[in-house]
Amino acid sequence: MNMGREITVAELDTDRFIATQVAEIQRAVGQGTALNALSGGVDSAVVTLLGHQALGERLRTVCIDNGLMRQGEPERVVELFGGLGVPVELVDARQEFLQALAGITDPEAKREAITQTFYRDVFGRMVRQSDARHLLQGTILTDIDETVAGVKRQHNVFAQLGIDPQAVFGYSILEPLIQLRKDGVRKVGAALGLPGEIFQRVPFPGPALAARVIGEVTPERLGTVRQATVIVERLLQDTGAFQYMAILHEDRVTGMCDGRRAFGQQIEVRCWDSVDARSATPTRLPFETLEELGRQIVRAVPGVVSVTYNITTKPPSTIEAI
Repeated sequence: MNMGREITVAELDTDRFIATQVAEIQRAVGQGTALNALSGGVDSAVVTLLGHQALGERLRTVCIDNGLMRQGEPERVVELFGGLGVPVELVDARQEFLQALAGITDPEAKREAITQTFYRDVFGRMVRQSDARHLLQGTILTDIDETVAGVKRQHNVFAQLGIDPQAVFGYSILEPLIQLRKDGVRKVGAALGLPGEIFQRVPFPGPALAARVIGEVTPERLGTVRQATVIVERLLQDTGAFQYMAILHEDRVTGMCDGRRAFGQQIEVRCWDSVDARSATPTRLPFETLEELGRQIVRAVPGVVSVTYNITTKPPSTIEAI
């Protein structure tokens, strides 16, 4: 699929867009079969329904449990899409991803480890074991912009970096959403009949919680940020913010437990107002909300002694920490 020009949300005709992309998927796949990975995020959910509409049973949809997802996420994704008539196969790849990330602290190296494990190992194996020669994925225009500009290498960008997925991984990648930004993707999701619970979800990064652990990604550190994420998402879900998250810092900080000094962990909370993620402003949360975030995280997440709130705009900051 060619990238083409940007389609803004103001000019987006969802019926025409859906018909065009469905026809393009059918043309590209022909009488063959395709794979797609469903994380439960907005982009992958919209691609799943486009692919299902285009190919029906010739699309194999899988949810990869990489050990990096939010609490209960993989099982919830399978349940939700089963209710929409889309069968989803849950694939346990937790050990592969955690082994690939072991000992790595550099942000770019972590992203590359996830990229290679996902595309070369997990999906490469599925392709070899099936007749599928195409992978549908939810790359959007902002992913391309940030990668090409050198802001951040997004895990799902290849052609713009001179990488041929067919030559490197053994299959071609179809990207039906590549002309849209997040607001356009949400509009298409609504037109496809996705429930608001899905198409209105806050964005979640491809590297999942690995993008929110500064330093080495271990099961224990993932557990810490996962618990903090539950609290942040519950307390901020009604703010109307574009995105919000908990981030686990690497350095230990001084705290007090039972009247004695303790070296604990620090969670940074970020909450953003934005339209398309190209720029963003920290949400002006009430101080009472910030206090409640601090109280609940410190009380509920073992080892955390400090909670901070990011107040820097994008740019120079970015929405995710790494």
